[in-house]
Amino acid sequence: MTDPRPIKNPAPLAGKQKAGTSAELRNQTTRRAFVQAAGLGAAALALHGGAFGEEKVVDKDGKAVQGFENIQKASSETSKGWKPVSDRKIRVGIVGYGFCKFGAAFGFQDHPNVEVVAVSDLFPDRRDGLAKACRCKKTYDSLEELVKDDTIEAVFCATDPPHHAQHCMEVLKHGKHVAVNCPAVWGSLDQADQLFEAVTQAKGLHYMMFETSYYHPGLWPMRQIYKAGGFGKHVYSEGEYYHYTDGKQPMPSYQGWRDGPPPLWYATHSTAYYIGVTGGTLTHVSGQGKPADWWFLKPGVNKFNNTFATETALYRTSDGGSFRALCCWQSPGHEGVKGRFRGELGSFEGDTGDGKNWGTFVNTSHGMQVSDKPLPNLNRPPLPPSVDPGGHGGAEGQLMNEFVTAILQDRTPWCSIAEALNMTVAGIVASESAKKDGELLKIPQYAMPT
Repeated sequence: MTDPRPIKNPAPLAGKQKAGTSAELRNQTTRRAFVQAAGLGAAALALHGGAFGEEKVVDKDGKAVQGFENIQKASSETSKGWKPVSDRKIRVGIVGYGFCKFGAAFGFQDHPNVEVVAVSDLFPDRRDGLAKACRCKKTYDSLEELVKDDTIEAVFCATDPPHHAQHCMEVLKHGKHVAVNCPAVWGSLDQADQLFEAVTQAKGLHYMMFETSYYHPGLWPMRQIYKAGGFGKHVYSEGEYYHYTDGKQPMPSYQGWRDGPPPLWYATHSTAYYIGVTGGTLTHVSGQGKPADWWFLKPGVNKFNNTFATETALYRTSDGGSFRALCCWQSPGHEGVKGRFRGELGSFEGDTGDGKNWGTFVNTSHGMQVSDKPLPNLNRPPLPPSVDPGGHGGAEGQLMNEFVTAILQDRTPWCSIAEALNMTVAGIVASESAKKDGELLKIPQYAMPT
């Protein structure tokens, strides 16, 4: 695959799903009726109320950063129905304990099938803090040293995005499974190809990107309804990411990776609202950018040569529909992620993560029924009783548990390398289109080997 290339009048892509029938009746439910009919139950509603702890990640002014305002704690509801798939403990190494302290946030140290063997951070105080948080005695000064430890079989890279691909490839080279925060790569299509080859050639090893939108309370119900046929054929959908900023100073970051990059280089929170729902891909894009009058977004000031604080992209989808993605760093008000999905049979507006806006599900043919069957269970999978769902709408514990379970069951985890790159690369190409005044560009496509 090569750099983004302009295309002229691309042929429309045929949808692969069966088209649904239309009907005139509409049945819009209230939030309460939706929750009851869908079977969301108390586990889902734990996001709204007293299930939260007081843990926060705050900026220099003491304001909570989005995703960390409320940390959902483990409860009888979040673990209801959980059953272990094995009694084996996976030996895990964890790297990275920066501003967001992600190394400990996903709860590896609390999973009954995990032993945290060793941790690492380049900064001694952060390394020691991560060791304490993970209740781990063994530490290393770098990822490059940690991966040489033969007692470790899986590594979680909670490191800076510019090093995600490099670190994952280093882990795989030493014969270990790897999980990583989003995005998969940082602005490089060449690196995306290199990472894809490294993962697909590492036989018997698993890669997973921890994209929090996948288990976000706005996206998870969409995916279940879509899989059950409740939406019918996809027509149009949206994913939006409103990133915290004070407009004065970028959030702290290793080697300044947050100091002015193109917003859609961090697109996965948004693009997940199509790829994570349908499993499809984004094939073509036209992007637009909105500058901001911030000192670090002046021409030539940041190392990315970027002036945009907001980027919006309109995509063609692999099923012939349309999808819009937004990454915005310059608008006050709602912070975090949200999305919407419209199909030929139904539509859904996702919760914003605070448990107060579940939106509505409308099925024009059958009301609150899906293909003459009740709606599927929309609760997220149960977690071990010791694992907190955590921040980002209770998605963090879910991602960690999926990675651990996939290793135990020797299967490809949800948010595989193909999905991770399809979400990430779509944003990189959209940013390139925005620099070219919205020129329509073709997006490289990734698929898991069969």
